Amino acid sequence: MTSLLPGPTSAASLRGGVDRRNRPPLAPVALLGGVAAAGATLLVCLAVGVIGWFLADAGAHGTPRDGLRVGALGWLLGHGSGIRVEGVAITIVPLGISALCAWSAWRIGHRVGDAISGHGPDADRIADGERDWTVPTAASLFTAGYLVVAVVTGVLASTPETAPSLPRVVVWSFLLTASFGWAGIATGSGRLAIWATVVPPWLRAALAGGLRILAAFLVASTAVFLVALLVDLGTAANVMSRLHTGAGDATIYTVLSATLVPNAGIFAGSYLLGPGFLVGTGTIVSPALVSLGPVPMFPLLAALPDEGPTPAWTAYLLVLPPLLAAVAAAWAQRRTPTVRWEEGALRGCVGGVTAGLLLGILTAVSGGAAGPGRMTAIGPGAMDVMVHAVTAFGLGGVVGGLAMTWWQRRTARHAAP
Repeated sequence: MTSLLPGPTSAASLRGGVDRRNRPPLAPVALLGGVAAAGATLLVCLAVGVIGWFLADAGAHGTPRDGLRVGALGWLLGHGSGIRVEGVAITIVPLGISALCAWSAWRIGHRVGDAISGHGPDADRIADGERDWTVPTAASLFTAGYLVVAVVTGVLASTPETAPSLPRVVVWSFLLTASFGWAGIATGSGRLAIWATVVPPWLRAALAGGLRILAAFLVASTAVFLVALLVDLGTAANVMSRLHTGAGDATIYTVLSATLVPNAGIFAGSYLLGPGFLVGTGTIVSPALVSLGPVPMFPLLAALPDEGPTPAWTAYLLVLPPLLAAVAAAWAQRRTPTVRWEEGALRGCVGGVTAGLLLGILTAVSGGAAGPGRMTAIGPGAMDVMVHAVTAFGLGGVVGGLAMTWWQRRTARHAAP
């Protein structure tokens, strides 16, 4: 990154004390970075698969290859592949695995960006209008390396019985690297800081506030789910006991269930926003009504509320999303103060709308089919959640932005003398 600062432009100029003539080659670093980003999380899933195979029956049935295949299929599920189990389609995406893959793409992409930051023109030449292909080239190679691992894994792990969708894996891999890997490369190389200067300051602040609103809401909704699960933890323990699992089976089953906690957090967020979610066709879980019928024996479902009319106090839960948005928008504005009323309101509104749109996208990928019959429809309705989220977060963001603007104007007046 330091190579982008103004300074000597000769071949012997230094970057962080290292001769730029000895800088690492861009193509191998970016390509291997993509392979490492995919391979790191794949190795974790393969290890869990082998450990699960051994814990199930101490290796009495099957071979380690079976455990590796299960781990690879789990990694592919995290990339939206879907699988078939005894002819039944399973399309729900374990977002815990997806989040791990996104974090890996960001971290390794950031390191790749830092490694190749000495390539291309420096900051002065970029400011003069010289084209810089460093990040696009590195991002393309990074994505190519990731896709190679994804395709090879899909080919080796798939069987006619499981039938994971390789095109969906390719699309998911591309979107993961484009959303997180490219951002990491641009940030690590220092280019993002240069490009951000052309974006109006108020818009940068609004987008940062939107991310803060989304993060605050996801943390709160996940906390609500975990509290509901702890309140009825006895039911979850009873489900585990009725499955007649041993200690090893229970351990690996708990780990696998944990990969669906982000999905459950998004479901809880849909509940807090009002539309609720489905746990099978013909069901609804919302603050106004809970209609379930028979549900599968799955421990996380112990967090579901009791069937029937809901208590009167659940209606007040609808106040939580705009309140969280207001607090998050106000907190985000503390870092970039403003004394203009219209700018404070605009920041909060744009940030809230951005958070609502992003939550709608996450909602769209959080549900799917988890079994036969009624279990072919699980999750919230993405459009309903997006409309409610844009409205709640937008209003909350405006209130938070105006409230913090008032406070900053008041602080400025007291500091003026």
